[in-house]
Amino acid sequence: MDVFIRSGDSIWYYSQVFKLPLQLIVDSNPNLNAQGLLPQQKIKIPGYVTNQYTIQHGDSIWEIAQRINMHMDAILLLNPTLNPNQLQIGQIIVLPIRVTWRVVNGKQDYDYHTMISDIEKLQMIYPFLINESIGNSVMGNEIPGLLIGNGQKRVHFNASFHANEWITTPIVMTFLNDYLLSLTTNHSIRGLYTLPLYLQTNLSIVPMVNPDGVDLVLNGPPSNEAVRTNVIEWNNGSTDFSGWKANINGVDLNDQFPAGWEIERERNRKTPGPRDYGGESPLSQPESIAMAKLTREMDFARVLAFHTQGQEIYWGFQGLEPPESEQLVNEFARVSGYKAVQTIDSYAGYKDWFIQDWRRPGFTVELGRGTNPLPLGQFDEIYEEALGIFLVAIYS
Repeated sequence: MDVFIRSGDSIWYYSQVFKLPLQLIVDSNPNLNAQGLLPQQKIKIPGYVTNQYTIQHGDSIWEIAQRINMHMDAILLLNPTLNPNQLQIGQIIVLPIRVTWRVVNGKQDYDYHTMISDIEKLQMIYPFLINESIGNSVMGNEIPGLLIGNGQKRVHFNASFHANEWITTPIVMTFLNDYLLSLTTNHSIRGLYTLPLYLQTNLSIVPMVNPDGVDLVLNGPPSNEAVRTNVIEWNNGSTDFSGWKANINGVDLNDQFPAGWEIERERNRKTPGPRDYGGESPLSQPESIAMAKLTREMDFARVLAFHTQGQEIYWGFQGLEPPESEQLVNEFARVSGYKAVQTIDSYAGYKDWFIQDWRRPGFTVELGRGTNPLPLGQFDEIYEEALGIFLVAIYS
């Protein structure tokens, strides 16, 4: 929501009028000089939308403000030409509405277009949420990289490395929505107030690493005839892509990282397919290249890759993980009910590479239980299990 700055106004004053943490307003307006606001400049107020209201008989601005539980000046800021002493029946004014509801509806087939639409809606309401593309998929889809918070501790979540594990994307997006809501409404999540987390943590989220693959699973093969022919052939002639994990090139993106890649290459398939083909070399696919570049640039303190299924959390790789990994995973297990598993006979994954090259905590979280893609009927249960993991990851 935008308001016009008046002479003498300050960001501190806006934080009082709209009952918001000052830092959220500052971060929503990176191009404004907080110490030198100029009249008639626009300033973004996060956590609000606007609604038109028609003046009724007996209305006053004070009474309307009381009715919507807002400071009277919040209404005047949105209606700079309004004379509160000369209201007329039928006159239309603009009212601020604090957003107290989720924008993200995770309980639906959550394809790339749905995610992009939700990100745009979230950014409109919460302009302190940053979206910087980390790169493009094989089909040219931009891969969003979301950033929230201005703290020193850099934490990373990602989802949908594997196409038919797409339910991880709306799970992560729902948490992001709830986190944003809690910041602007000053409501806790499981008793935890989130502004301190925002101030101490810079949270990076890549909610859909594999957009082409997710769309293939949910919407079928693309109209591009060459791509369509290839994926159907690699899928043994079937147009049922529910078992498809790979990207649109038939490369398993979580077998693409230089952490024992040769071992996976030796024992897995050597040609494109729905799963387990690691490509002709590590980091050969645009999606894995983008993830590697982001990780190198951001220098994360810890990373969590969300997959399905099994209700397990993998936390080790070749004994290279630091001692704090075990402490963290035990807390993840406590709050989720999931089983902590140090190592399995698997290589070339994103968290494997992160642990190997940074010697910092990396986790693969296998959400839910069943056959992929997990049904949306499990959504609420999975989200409640994952919620504690999200909070611990940015709190600890």
